[in-house]
Amino acid sequence: MERAVYSKYFSIGNNGNLHLDGVDLTEVAREFGTPAYVMSDKNIRDNCRAFLDSMKREFGENGYEVAYASKALCAGFFYRILMEEGMHADVVSGGELYTALHAGFPAAHLHFHGNNKTNAELTYAVSEGIGAIMIDDYAEIARLNAVCASLGKRVSVMLRIKPGVDAHTHEFISTGHHDSKFGFGIEDGEAIRAAKAVHEASNLDFVGVHCHIGSQIFETEPFAAAADVMCALLAEIKQTLGVELPTLVMGGGFGIKYNDEDHPIEISEMIAALGKAVRDGVVKHGVKMPVIGIEPGRSMAGAAGCTLYTVGGIKRLANARHYIAIDGGMPDNPRFALYAAKYDAVLVNKVTQPRDELVTIAGKCCESGDLIARDTMLQVAEAGDIMCVFATGAYNYSMASNYNRLTRPPIVLIRDGKALLAVKRESYEDLVRNEVL
Repeated sequence: MERAVYSKYFSIGNNGNLHLDGVDLTEVAREFGTPAYVMSDKNIRDNCRAFLDSMKREFGENGYEVAYASKALCAGFFYRILMEEGMHADVVSGGELYTALHAGFPAAHLHFHGNNKTNAELTYAVSEGIGAIMIDDYAEIARLNAVCASLGKRVSVMLRIKPGVDAHTHEFISTGHHDSKFGFGIEDGEAIRAAKAVHEASNLDFVGVHCHIGSQIFETEPFAAAADVMCALLAEIKQTLGVELPTLVMGGGFGIKYNDEDHPIEISEMIAALGKAVRDGVVKHGVKMPVIGIEPGRSMAGAAGCTLYTVGGIKRLANARHYIAIDGGMPDNPRFALYAAKYDAVLVNKVTQPRDELVTIAGKCCESGDLIARDTMLQVAEAGDIMCVFATGAYNYSMASNYNRLTRPPIVLIRDGKALLAVKRESYEDLVRNEVL
């Protein structure tokens, strides 16, 4: 198999077609249609176990927590896998919270993030017994305290902090620097001001601080720098308020391989580097070792999924690009349009053939920017071929839209050698279901 297929979960069957966990992807396309998201149950579970095992080695039996970042892919089947594997999760909206609870996920194992939570969302979260709320702005402290008072409840909270660390990532997915819409700054004194307000709030239990420096990170140094900054903040809070916070959440952002330009670090290596940085930080700044949390999202779901399309129109232009059109595009995968994200693809039914044609993969929307990949190598395509685009498990289904009134694809889960429908394809009726005039 050519280097395009970089995951051990893919293979070539005896019939020469691409398989995922032993299931022929041409048969998946035939049974469920295209476009279709396809997820590997085994890959997801292996990722859960890799993070949990690595964290346990670094921080001990009760010294860690791994919370899946729901924004990467939010669906009931995924939460049920997480529950079975002993994971926690974080949510960033009332809708994500509802989805998790609807799937049976325990509210006590959820964290609620977000930079502009509404009072309705805060009320919902506190009423359901949310595990913790990550406070993102100063006004939220008083609002949440008032919500708790009205419900006669207390809630655990953490402060989201901007550690001022450059994660060397795309501008739109870098979140840890000072000029960010998220969290409290340290240098301007906002973090300590917020810590004092939370400490004095009568209905809030101040249990920790949290940071997130960005996404798609391929280096350990930014995490080490952030760990030092956060341990210094824990020490300042101890000195200022006389309390030692029991929890430090270091966020996520662990990168995955989309194509040959990406070189992700092994999970165990990344967590080992984080462990050393935190241990060094607590010694340097004179604080107790807190429970350490991480929030892998993309690295849990991204490479565990792919998207199947059917090739349609083909335009091989003289002295210009060759365009291979598929039956999906920007509505099911907006990441090229948003970030100029790069993907790798093969033709499922021609995977043993050489990828020797330079093409641009185009979607079917009425937008020039509706592309999945520009100037990528592919087998010689014909109408009716089945295309597989790799590493689409994160930020595809969760960011999908109905632009041009296209229906959202289904999610098919490959489990124990069977292809199971996890999320149904939308119908045209679904598109007009909420119209009332």
